Amino acid sequence: MRILLIEDDRDTAAYLTKGLREGGYTIEHASEGRDGLFLATSEDFDLLIVDRMLPGLNGLAVIEALRAQGNKVPVLILSALAQIDDRVRGLRAGGDDYMTKPYAFSELLARVEALLRRGHSAAPTTKLGFADLEMDLLTRTVTRAGRRIDLQAREFRLLEYLLRHAGQVVTRTMLLDGVWDYHFDPQTNVIDVHISRLRQKIDKGFATPLLHTIRGAGYSLREDA
Repeated sequence: MRILLIEDDRDTAAYLTKGLREGGYTIEHASEGRDGLFLATSEDFDLLIVDRMLPGLNGLAVIEALRAQGNKVPVLILSALAQIDDRVRGLRAGGDDYMTKPYAFSELLARVEALLRRGHSAAPTTKLGFADLEMDLLTRTVTRAGRRIDLQAREFRLLEYLLRHAGQVVTRTMLLDGVWDYHFDPQTNVIDVHISRLRQKIDKGFATPLLHTIRGAGYSLREDA
């Protein structure tokens, strides 16, 4: 299950991301309302967790924009605004549930599970693919042109992230946040090392390279150079 967390507080976002990933969910994070709206409208998610007070575009505006486009993804609103009128406004804006801060993570997790049980029209993604490269998220296997590719846990997570953004340029910042859970640059070559190892495994011995370095920008899975 994929969850988009739109939360500007770094510590809160790191805490929720860690807890939800430990619960078996795939998490994408946006720290601003406009970035969150872009992700929510360009990718498929099973649930959105949206902070109400966001820079750029507030949480209710994000939800209202989604509903105006006919997007029915379940939304859990998080907010320090706890008055009845605040909660009513959040629900009327299109939220499916509303939690006030502070909250217990166990309750948040239970509410996430309840919203997901209500069902979402899109079936959960269990397989990812690009060109002749395939990944099965249930068996955690990867093949290219039918050949099995053995990956370490971090390599698997890195490839999963790249496959979910196939054809796009993925920046180092995106990888640090989405794969390593770093919200800062550790000033190491950890990304270069793992990209190099992954490239050796998925491209070596095949006629068409898929993993490309985009100079000055990042990396991309694509068939053209």
